[in-house]
This record gives sequence, C-alpha cells and structure tokens, in this order.
Amino acid sequence: MEHNFLQPLTGSFAQPAAENPTVIMVEAAYRHLGLDWRYLNAEVSPEHLGDAVRGARAMSWRGFNCSIPHKVAVIQYLDGLGASAEIIGAVNTVVRRADALIGENTDGKGFVKALEEIASASNKSIVLFGAGGAARAVAVELALAGAKKITVVNRGKERGEDLANLLIQRTKADANFHCWEETYSLPSDTDIVINATSIGLYPDVSATLDIDLESLSSHMVVADGIPNPPLTQLLRSAESRGCRIADGLGMLVNQGIIAIKYWTGLDADASVMRQALLDLKL
Repeated sequence: MEHNFLQPLTGSFAQPAAENPTVIMVEAAYRHLGLDWRYLNAEVSPEHLGDAVRGARAMSWRGFNCSIPHKVAVIQYLDGLGASAEIIGAVNTVVRRADALIGENTDGKGFVKALEEIASASNKSIVLFGAGGAARAVAVELALAGAKKITVVNRGKERGEDLANLLIQRTKADANFHCWEETYSLPSDTDIVINATSIGLYPDVSATLDIDLESLSSHMVVADGIPNPPLTQLLRSAESRGCRIADGLGMLVNQGIIAIKYWTGLDADASVMRQALLDLKL
C-alpha cells in the first residue's frame, strides 16, 4: 500500500494571530470532507510579510488568508487579483492557481452570503457603519449584489468619502457619506443596517454603536460583522425592537466556505463549521 505523508498546507498570516478561531472551523471542514489538509495560524509581522509569502510559495501552500494588518500590503507580493479584490484594493484570501498566487477578497462575499439567508441586498437602502478594510469589502459586494443605495457612516471623513466615491465610480449603486459626529438616527426608509466596525468585539463586549435605538424599526434587518461574541449588544437591541438579525459567525463561516472552495474545489458544510465555533463558546 502506498502512503502519502505530505499534507497540503493552508493557513493565515496576521498580527496578532492567537485569537483567530478560523483554524478551528476550517480544520473541522477538512475532516468532514475527508481531506488530510492543515490550516496553520501564523504570527507574521509587517516587516516579515514578504518572507512569509515567499515561504508559502516555496513550500507549495495551496493558499492562505491575510488578516490585520496585511490585507493591502500583501498585494505587492502576489501575481494578480480577482475582480472584486481589485475594486476593493484589499486581499484576505490568496489562492494558488498553477504557479501563480492570486489575491481574492471573501470578506464581502461571506457577509453577503450570510445576509442572503435573512434578506437580499438587491434594490435595498443600506446604512453601513465603518469605512475600513472590512467595510470596503462589504460595501463593494453589496453594491455588486444590486443594493440601491448605501449610506456610509464613519467618524473619519477622508476614508468615509473615499468609500462612497469608490461605490459611485466603480459600481451601479448610489452612495453617500455621513460624518458620524453624534448619535446617528437611522432614516425611516432604511432596509438594512450593518456594523462593519470593531465596536462590540471581544473583550469590549459592552460597547455598541452610537445610534438612536428608537430609530430602529421592525421592518429593518440588522447585521453585525463581529464574530466574537456572536450576539452583540447591537443585535440584542435590534432583536428587542423586532428586527431580524444576522450575526458575525455567519459571515466568518461563509468566508471560510468560499476560501475552502477556492483552495480545494469542494463545498464545505456550513453547519459543521458553525458548530465547531459554537463549541468554543466564543
């Protein structure tokens, strides 16, 4: 009987890396698919990112994720970009295609996929809090999914205006920017509210968006990109107002599903991956 002791490698480059639970759900998916693959969390500092990418290339890694602070810097070490990653200007998933390393972005794709389990973005009016890397990815994918209007609410004017202008110039969605200087009251025609900031992320679990909770209406869908904890203060408040909610675990799981499809060509089981994360009691 022939034996093959060479395990195909995937993983994540980030700093910090120790709190990233992606390894748990991806390796659970690999086991469920019957794949003897590995996913490794790697602590990579900005000054060593180039070395890490060259190492992954040299060792024939099948692909890897890039998290904070590498999503933009990694581009210079790659051979090309997928369509949405090129628009977003950031990469969170790298895929080996033949001998080339191609940058993709699953942040927005995973979010939209999770959101679609609750509501379609098509022809919807959306309020998006944040304008950082994750917010850019989510906004672009929402626009590509047919969102009618996206209002970017952000404390930093430059990044907020830049994202709104990007949507206007590169997608068919209408977009505008609102400078977040005080408690924000949601327009009554809002269909979907999205938190794409780090507000509410562990360990600061008591934090929530500075919005007028009275402006939350039961016809709205409220989604939070925070995976830890899954049920944030924002989602608790929205649920108490009768809103439908989508948690950040759904986004994280769907990002993983898309990445695994890129790397292996196989469809991972969302329920297996989500349960692996729930078992951690995030």
